[in-house]
Amino acid sequence: MRDYLDGPHKAARDVVRAELAAHADLAVRLPHDEYRDRVLELLQRSAASGLPARGFPKEYGGAADLGGFIAGFETLAFGDLSLMVKAGVQFGLFAGAILHLGTERHHKQYLADAISGRLLGCFAMTETGHGSNVQALGTTATYDEATDEFVVHTPTPAARKDYIGNAARHGRMAAVFAQLVVGGENHGVHCLLVPIRGEDGSALPGVTLSDCGPKLGLNGVDNGRIVFDQVRVPRAALLDRYAQVDANGNYTSAIENPDRRFFTMLGTLVQGRVSVGGAAINASKVALTIAIRYAAQRRQFGAPGSSEEAILLDYRMHQRRLLPLLARTYALHFAQAELVAEFARVFDSERDGERDEHDRRALEAQAAGTKALGTWHATETIQQCREACGGAGYLAENRLATLKADTDVFTTFEGDNTVLLQLVAKGLLTDYRRSFGELDPLGTARFVAAQAVEFAVEKAALRPLIERLRDAVPNRSDASDPDAGLRDGAYHSGLLRYREEHMLSGVARRLKAGIDAGIDAFEVFNRCQDHVIAAGRAHVDRVVLEAFQSAVRDAPEEVQPVLQDVYDLHALSTIEAERAWYLEHGRLSPGRSKAITALVNDLCATVRPAAPDLVDAFGVPASAVEVPMVVPSQA
Repeated sequence: MRDYLDGPHKAARDVVRAELAAHADLAVRLPHDEYRDRVLELLQRSAASGLPARGFPKEYGGAADLGGFIAGFETLAFGDLSLMVKAGVQFGLFAGAILHLGTERHHKQYLADAISGRLLGCFAMTETGHGSNVQALGTTATYDEATDEFVVHTPTPAARKDYIGNAARHGRMAAVFAQLVVGGENHGVHCLLVPIRGEDGSALPGVTLSDCGPKLGLNGVDNGRIVFDQVRVPRAALLDRYAQVDANGNYTSAIENPDRRFFTMLGTLVQGRVSVGGAAINASKVALTIAIRYAAQRRQFGAPGSSEEAILLDYRMHQRRLLPLLARTYALHFAQAELVAEFARVFDSERDGERDEHDRRALEAQAAGTKALGTWHATETIQQCREACGGAGYLAENRLATLKADTDVFTTFEGDNTVLLQLVAKGLLTDYRRSFGELDPLGTARFVAAQAVEFAVEKAALRPLIERLRDAVPNRSDASDPDAGLRDGAYHSGLLRYREEHMLSGVARRLKAGIDAGIDAFEVFNRCQDHVIAAGRAHVDRVVLEAFQSAVRDAPEEVQPVLQDVYDLHALSTIEAERAWYLEHGRLSPGRSKAITALVNDLCATVRPAAPDLVDAFGVPASAVEVPMVVPSQA
């Protein structure tokens, strides 16, 4: 099972597992600055091993293996998450911005140093006043034709760069996202490379650096704030793959539409979202490995008169707390594997000079949705695992408390999850992948009113889908066999697809009705926002389920039976969680709803004996999960 889960990038994952085992001492918390410096030391050791270079072009010391790079990065989440996040900032975001937004001269000048860790950098996008709304950032970069320089400036306190990893202590250069002003005209957000520290570690003239201070978690990462006061950088500092400025102050871009150009440049965030989602799923694996091993050995209470107490994992409620989460972790693992494969395919095609805008937009939506569900899942899973381990789970030595603190921010960095699901739904509603229309509520409402109703209502084909569901499993209780067909994968995907398409068509109708009634477009969208986000989540739920179905079909014969049980537990738990909706919309009868709950209970009992082996298959290094409350010999 472990080989199957590791997939085609097993070698990359094993390299990271070995590295984590070699520096298990990082799990012991150090004083603040010492902890940060230790994380930097390990980051540079990792760079020296060549692992971070795996995803970069061969001519700069890499291996051109994007899939292996992402797989290795995800695996870092088995260890100290500060190291994983700092690696993400340095190699995924900073070096990634140079690679994806820069041209050959930037690559030759900076890439080798960035991926080796010799040039430590920041990804300076987020501002105090603007997080997810990148298009409205306040920092400016104004071209001065007289000196052939850009002047980078923070015009207001709200435009201060905030929460920037590597900024407080170690970063020497920042990839700064700013409004590009040329000849008095604002051309929107672009990225420039701006030095922020000298060789001696002090801030450069015009740059003010400050420390964000202690955080809820991830205190091995030196998050800081950056303020620019008329800082000058040469014209060549502009990462100009998609837009250029010549010495005479002429701005040109092959992408004429400014919104399309902005969203193309924002593609640097895709890698970060793919990576964070995978890391969150792996953090869930760590928590489940600890909690399930603990539950498989810990005894509590027992039958009256019995001399022996019962094992926690034999209690139905304990199974209910942990095993559906285990099943969902498997589902998200396979969805993430599909996403990584698609990410590598799309970006490899672009390296070969091909670019399919539809594929790129589809990838961005898939990455946004998987990141949202994966990080929310980590938050829920780690909390449930902590509670399931009682007071022992609250002790720092047993690692769940640290996991809880370090992953909490995953739901909001690399894109707030609610905003990301809104992006997913808007892509489905507005044919956004081809139009590159505005993402703001006003533009979306107008575009939907003009074009998307027919797409959402007619293309959804709800009536044929209802008929298929009726054919697959009758929508009534069968007195002879109320469970008939409930383990049918076609029935599962049919129910989830029905819910997704019903929600999408409902949103489209509400938006059009509001516009037709003359209500302000922004207000129309705002009234429907909860519906929009629910539709986005319904879509991602269905994508995750179908990824798990594919994984079961492709699994080796020896692991297929247990994987089928885990899949069924995930599918029916997902449907059970939304059974109120299905009852309201006539897709489940009360009898079938009860039958699903009973079958989930049965599947928990079926999966329970395999649960320790299922978490062992994650391959979490022993140093990460052999905590004091779990006795290794009894795990």
